[in-house]
Amino acid sequence: MGTGGDGDKAGPALPLEALLALGLDQRTAENALVNAKVTANLAAVIAEAGIKECDKSIGNLLYAVATKYPTNALVHRPVLISYVLSTKIKSPAQLDAALSFLTNTGPDSLDVDKFEEACGVGVVVSIEEIKSTVTDILEENMEAIKEQRYHINVGMLCGQVRKRHPWGDAKAVKEEIDKRLAEILGPKTEADSIKPVKKKKEKTAKVEEKKVAVATTAPPSEEELNPYTIFPQPEENFKVHTEIFFSDGNIWRAHNTKEILEKHLKATGGKVMTRFPPEPNGYLHIGHAKAMFIDFGLAKERNGHCYLRFDDTNPEAEKKEYIDHIQEIVHWMGWEPYKVTYTSDYFQPLYEHAVELIRKGLAYVDHQTAEEIKEYREKKMNSPWRDRPIEESLNLFEDMRRGLIAEGAATLRMKQDMQNENKNMSDLIAYRIKFTPHPHAGDNWCIYPSYDYAHCMVDSLENITHSLCTLEFDIRRPSYYWLLVALGLYQPYVWEYSRLNISNTVMSKRKLNRLVTENWVDGWDDPRLLTLAGLRRRGVSSTAINSFIRGIGITRSDNSLIRVDRLEYHIREELNKTAPRTMVVLRPLKVVITNLEEGKVLDLDGKMWPDASDTDASSHYKLPFSRTVYIEKTDFRLKDSKDYYGLAPGKSVMLRYAFPIKCTDVIYGDTPDDIVEIRAEYDPLKTSKLKGVLHWVAEPAPGVEPLKVEVRLFEKLFMSENPAELEDWLGDLNPHSKEVIKDAYAVPSLATAVLGDKFQFERLGYFAVDTDSTPEKLVFNRTVTLRDSFGKAGPK
Repeated sequence: MGTGGDGDKAGPALPLEALLALGLDQRTAENALVNAKVTANLAAVIAEAGIKECDKSIGNLLYAVATKYPTNALVHRPVLISYVLSTKIKSPAQLDAALSFLTNTGPDSLDVDKFEEACGVGVVVSIEEIKSTVTDILEENMEAIKEQRYHINVGMLCGQVRKRHPWGDAKAVKEEIDKRLAEILGPKTEADSIKPVKKKKEKTAKVEEKKVAVATTAPPSEEELNPYTIFPQPEENFKVHTEIFFSDGNIWRAHNTKEILEKHLKATGGKVMTRFPPEPNGYLHIGHAKAMFIDFGLAKERNGHCYLRFDDTNPEAEKKEYIDHIQEIVHWMGWEPYKVTYTSDYFQPLYEHAVELIRKGLAYVDHQTAEEIKEYREKKMNSPWRDRPIEESLNLFEDMRRGLIAEGAATLRMKQDMQNENKNMSDLIAYRIKFTPHPHAGDNWCIYPSYDYAHCMVDSLENITHSLCTLEFDIRRPSYYWLLVALGLYQPYVWEYSRLNISNTVMSKRKLNRLVTENWVDGWDDPRLLTLAGLRRRGVSSTAINSFIRGIGITRSDNSLIRVDRLEYHIREELNKTAPRTMVVLRPLKVVITNLEEGKVLDLDGKMWPDASDTDASSHYKLPFSRTVYIEKTDFRLKDSKDYYGLAPGKSVMLRYAFPIKCTDVIYGDTPDDIVEIRAEYDPLKTSKLKGVLHWVAEPAPGVEPLKVEVRLFEKLFMSENPAELEDWLGDLNPHSKEVIKDAYAVPSLATAVLGDKFQFERLGYFAVDTDSTPEKLVFNRTVTLRDSFGKAGPK
């Protein structure tokens, strides 16, 4: 495993002259010195080479060694450098082959014969062989050469030659091809000097910067088609996707012995084994959806298995309610666990390994308080009990297990490295005493393992191939591997990815817990929260969430803030295809159609889908049109204007799926601002020229009130894009994040809506039936607004 020094230790800064003496150009040298890691690697390579200056060709190869060398084979780097200095390896192609060979070798012994064969040491390709092969390649491509002339892709031709002679002189190949092309084509013509016009890609509709970009015509990359291609196969778990450096220069990554790896592969059958390991101390949020997409998705894509494992090491914060919720929401998100396990299932083997650790002198019972531990870590001081006799620690740990020591009076700590700059190597706590019943294990234990102790070990015990977690855990990688190496256990492959941060909300479980327990929101499933329960209640589907996650990708980029608009884009895209249209009026304004006789009701059809055929009855809903209809209050104003598409005195508008109406009179209440009724005439022949189209609801029968429903409108929960960074983050709560409209009017067909139904209320947005609905009163949550409102003065 990677605890040996690799020469990447921080040392004295390299002067620019030292790099220029290697033949590096000025810009490359200056850029190298800006990057501390590259500078440290170069210093180590120069020291191992034992040179101060060299030819440019050798210097460039040494630079490549410093920047590309595989971290799992550092023991062999001096060997590679000797091959470069002796010019046995003298081309970039040879070096790339050598690096690939060493990556797969790792720290195991180097088979020199196979190494030299793999990277072409001693292979000489004569100029005659190059000329002969160039002739063959040009003959094979002659038709394209004559058609494209000097616009032919010379790099492609060089590549075909290199396939036959990978160790040939690339410069000689290029020169020979250029020479032969000139002989075949003759002098360049005026047409040869004109750059070929590239075919323009079809322009695609632009989405506002605040929204996710729509798909372009460019073909998607392999990673976009399959985001899991970045992960290695189980038998390749020595490969490292990134380097984690610590103060002593070590690089931490897995390297199993062949025996351990073979035993692991035999147990798993070579299958990918992942785990989704939530702590049952709250409800899952959309960040967990990304973790599920990666953990379950990788296993599914590779025909492997993914455990749902509850990380239940803290009984004080965990509840059966949370366990039940997590299992239910994982299924709702579309994932099927291979097995449901608990860290507490492994309490006995974890305890036995702790005893083994003490016996090896790698753990001790400590009596420092939490404050003392913090102080000693800051001062890099060892605990006074760090060197207590092994037998004494064994006896005290047994007393801890039997409940003979008071809570907080002792802990078991791992004996790691108190001088390490990484605080996650400062003798982490492995066990603490808690006289609290466990929601899964009951009262069998009064000592509980810490996350840092249990997590890596259960990964190993479950033969996890890919231990996937978010970036903030990368500094825990040294302790992860330290413990597994100390116990001689199988080491899973660790990969950290960027966590999901979304604007105008908080993702911390601690903050979410405060919002819920202090009643700032209406429970864990409040539709304003980005908990998965809240999103589901709001009307968001698991497929829209997974589509959003896939669009973000699996990256190790910085924890950038994703705008919530991007999530809304994916929600909207799905609902636009799946949510039938209907009409609801939020703030009704009464309109009396004076030229429609009293008692008459016209039975019209409304379209559930924009492209519904007029002859398809299943795609329509019944829409009564009577003497009394209701429009939105915001769709009427006393003063008309050119940019206004609503109703005004003397003006006509179209009622959706019905007729044009013209305002003929306005009835006021007690004040001039109190408009209680509009009088209008309808045009049964539909001859009027109109600019605006309004949604509406009518009395289904004379004197019968339309269907009354409650509608809840939601805005962003926080006013700032990143409330988590504010000291007074609760003070940033949006006071208008929820509006309840108790007496909205709906078309009669909505009376049969049930939980799970989703609709587009025309001009208002997409809505879903809420869990608070009763047979007597339907409640709808607005899932998301429309991309664009029909009328500029339309309701928001």
